[in-house]
Amino acid sequence: MRSRKLTRRQWLVVGCLFVGGGAAAIALRKISGDAPLLAVTDDYCVVAPLLPFDPAWGITLLAPRAVPADARCPVCGMFPSRSPEWAAQIVFDDGDTQFFDSPLSLFTYLQDVGRYTAGRNLASVAAQYVRDSATSEWIEAPSAFYVHGSDAVGPMRAGNLPAFSSDTSAQAFASRRGGQVIRAGQISPTMLQTLSGVKRHLHQEAAV
Repeated sequence: MRSRKLTRRQWLVVGCLFVGGGAAAIALRKISGDAPLLAVTDDYCVVAPLLPFDPAWGITLLAPRAVPADARCPVCGMFPSRSPEWAAQIVFDDGDTQFFDSPLSLFTYLQDVGRYTAGRNLASVAAQYVRDSATSEWIEAPSAFYVHGSDAVGPMRAGNLPAFSSDTSAQAFASRRGGQVIRAGQISPTMLQTLSGVKRHLHQEAAV
């Protein structure tokens, strides 16, 4: 087997694998002659920059904000603006915002903030919001009611966690679509892994 040096592009791919970048679809290939070491079937490193707070928006520092069209979910790489009914967001204590394609991605992010956004941690998350599935209004994620196990699928075409501002709305949804009503504190790493189908080590037993 002939060894060869990695190109700059291949080193970038390896770096993204090491960091654990979100939605990269990487296929490893056997090194043989001039065959490529790595085949990248999609973006091999998802970049999801924070949105800095702008006083010109006319909202308070920790209020929910509109989802930009080009915002990327740091967990899966999708564009939250394309499925606004599922969108979620967190606001850091300095007003910077990270957007997500769904509650599932938001709670996955909260398990290991630093993995997805370098230099940030859970303690610096000052506000969390999800969309009310009944009204499409932003509601606070920690106090929302979620339906787990329904037939509703999120933007990734997998199970998700429809959110509601009231237990009554959540129960009505569960009676129509199946599932059970839970609170944020009941969302465990095992539940998130089952819904997303991603097997990775999550550090906390429950999302905050």
